[in-house]
Amino acid sequence: MGQTITLTAADGHELEAYRADPEGTSRGGLVVIQEIFGVNGHIRDVCDGFAADGYAAIAPAVFDRVERGIELDYDDAGKVRGREVRAELGWEGPMADVDAAAGALEPSGKVGVVGYCWGGSLAWLAACRLDVACAVGYYGGQIIGFNDETPRCPVILHFGETDASIPMDDVDAIRAAHADVPVHVYGDAGHGFNCDRRAAYHAESAKTARARTLAFFAEHLVAFIS
Repeated sequence: MGQTITLTAADGHELEAYRADPEGTSRGGLVVIQEIFGVNGHIRDVCDGFAADGYAAIAPAVFDRVERGIELDYDDAGKVRGREVRAELGWEGPMADVDAAAGALEPSGKVGVVGYCWGGSLAWLAACRLDVACAVGYYGGQIIGFNDETPRCPVILHFGETDASIPMDDVDAIRAAHADVPVHVYGDAGHGFNCDRRAAYHAESAKTARARTLAFFAEHLVAFIS
């Protein structure tokens, strides 16, 4: 369903991206923001899934600023390498890449963002700093570091209650600081519960979170629902 395209960010950086388009008229556009494992098979599957639901989806390869073509496995070596690249990148470059993807989606209608893991934190920043219609963040562990920033668009967040990497105190602090942001916590889910390629995958929580996410996109991206 998808294809590899090239995007150009505002600072002139060129990066690859995976794009999946729906059959027929698009319901809107979605920037799908990767985990620390790159635009891998799982992220391409996520894009394909949203395209099947009627949305044009682009996953920018934000790791291209450090090294092109990074696709990592969900093992200890993948985690170590992914964290190294994430630390080297910082935040400004990835924001420019997300913005470039959003610009490429503008002909598809209103544009939202959805991110997973590190991408969940980037989705939060996109809501606070970029001109997007809405944002969804899955288990964004670094959102707490930007808790003083205010989203400029509707946002929903998903967290797993048994996530060892995100303290529930952080989730409570986010909820307290942003009373208008729905924060969904899944009691039997840990970090990465949406990814069916991880041992932490929790099908029931992933299904519920996806239903909420699609309802949110229908509300904020679709011009009308017949």
